[in-house]
Amino acid sequence: MTVTFGWGPVEARALAPAAACVVVVDVLSFTTSVGVAVEAGAAVHPYRWRDATAVAYARERDAVLAVGRSEATEAHPWSLSPAALRAAPAPQRLVLPSPNGSTIAAEAAEGGATVVAASLRNPTAVARWLTDRGYGSEDRPLAVIASGERWPDGSLRPALEDLLGAGAVLSALAGTGTPTPEASAAATLWTATEDPVAALHGCDSGRELYEYGFPQDVAVAAEIDSSTTVPVLVDGAFQEAAP
Repeated sequence: MTVTFGWGPVEARALAPAAACVVVVDVLSFTTSVGVAVEAGAAVHPYRWRDATAVAYARERDAVLAVGRSEATEAHPWSLSPAALRAAPAPQRLVLPSPNGSTIAAEAAEGGATVVAASLRNPTAVARWLTDRGYGSEDRPLAVIASGERWPDGSLRPALEDLLGAGAVLSALAGTGTPTPEASAAATLWTATEDPVAALHGCDSGRELYEYGFPQDVAVAAEIDSSTTVPVLVDGAFQEAAP
């Protein structure tokens, strides 16, 4: 099997050692935010924890540290919000903490895999980049990981938006390599979803962002195939892929 699909950090840890490339999908909002920031010219350093160690990590890299959405201010507008990142001046380097997307990216990179950030904004561009470089072939296996969310006890909560994002990438990869049944099922869900924008706004994570007062983040995430940017993790930071 050369194109696999899995859920969350634990399955990423299991699939990454056999993969030449891992595609991380965290639509609301880590990989959407990565894409927006990289489009603007920032190098984005993923970080696993949002605590005091993140402050030190950002300081060591002379980077701006993204804060929680509710902590952003006019003086420090950088947060996990893709809408806020789009409106803010682009820093040269940005540290973006995320317990799911960042953790998956970091662990995949530690295993030696190429790591790509995908969302609903760039599935066609990501698939084209992967295909051009032969990922999905027998000697360059590919894993697409839907990050999911967390229940209060810390366990994985599968998230529809990430399943759709992964399915969009996998559907665009049709004809590349041999997909597992799980990968095929994710691609089929994407093609069978008549109105993915409505699904994104209406899913649990989308409704949560509305309740928290950040509907614009869902709107940015729903800009399907609007971006040709492919963020690739290089030397610890997501940067735009070389042509």
